[in-house]
Amino acid sequence: MASSTATVESASAFREAIDAIPMVRSPSGDILTKQFLDVCRLVLPVIDKFGSAMAMVKSDIGGNIARLETRYNEDTSGLYLLYDIVRREVDEKTAKGSKSCSNGLLWLTRAMDFLMNLFDNLLRHPDWTMTQASTEAYAATLKKYHGWIASGAFTMAMKLTPERKKFMEMLGGGESLSSDIEKFLSSFSPLLLENHQFLKSVGLDDMKAA
Repeated sequence: MASSTATVESASAFREAIDAIPMVRSPSGDILTKQFLDVCRLVLPVIDKFGSAMAMVKSDIGGNIARLETRYNEDTSGLYLLYDIVRREVDEKTAKGSKSCSNGLLWLTRAMDFLMNLFDNLLRHPDWTMTQASTEAYAATLKKYHGWIASGAFTMAMKLTPERKKFMEMLGGGESLSSDIEKFLSSFSPLLLENHQFLKSVGLDDMKAA
């Protein structure tokens, strides 16, 4: 019997997150705390592919996931809906504090906005370098909320991004990678938009870095 030389194409780094996104909403359409944070956590391996260039982003995302998760674990039955964490802090008049979970959700959402914009740039601009795609994404999302020190550090870090072709290969998925990125963007971006709309409704969407 002749041996087969066919290989099974590995799943892209986005596949687990794509599969988990449908679980984020409750039957009534509300965003569930644990499930939303789980999807955000599944994005961390994607960020790892950037190497040291995204160390600040990974640290920020990981820290805010942990902050929200700690609060959720204090009352899993009362805070199983993501926005109930914010509503409780609004009632407690602690929502605008730099250490609040409301602030954590805001910056987690903004960091995810940055990643969404970056990957959208890579899809729409095949001629752009990783540095260009990252820098443009930063300018469109996080930059207006950062002070000059954070902005300068971030801009310098973007120059350390890996070569584009090598980076895309590290994401896996072969020919299905672009399709997976599109699926991730189209299914996760509406959740981020909803976060912004809710935070804006309670006066918390314009906070800047301390």
